[in-house]
Amino acid sequence: MQAVDKVLGSLTLHWLLTGAAVILAVAAFVKARHTAKRLDRLTESYWELRYEHGQLRARVNRLDPDARTDGQPAAPAPPKDSQTFIPLSSLKR
Repeated sequence: MQAVDKVLGSLTLHWLLTGAAVILAVAAFVKARHTAKRLDRLTESYWELRYEHGQLRARVNRLDPDARTDGQPAAPAPPKDSQTFIPLSSLKR
């Protein structure tokens, strides 16, 4: 009888641990789905804001083309060199 009680106690412990593992797995799955949905919403918001930012920047540039969005004056254009590219194949001839 003592061996049967020992086996039943062991099986009970086994099923309790199995149940706890299943509950933990379901909780982790629910959390992962929630996190994935939140990531989708954040990604969508990011692209919407980026699009709106581009639209607003284009609108500002249309209203005042000389205005810079970063607050710095425009850098002067680099001077044009009088040198041009000469391919090596033309020099070999």
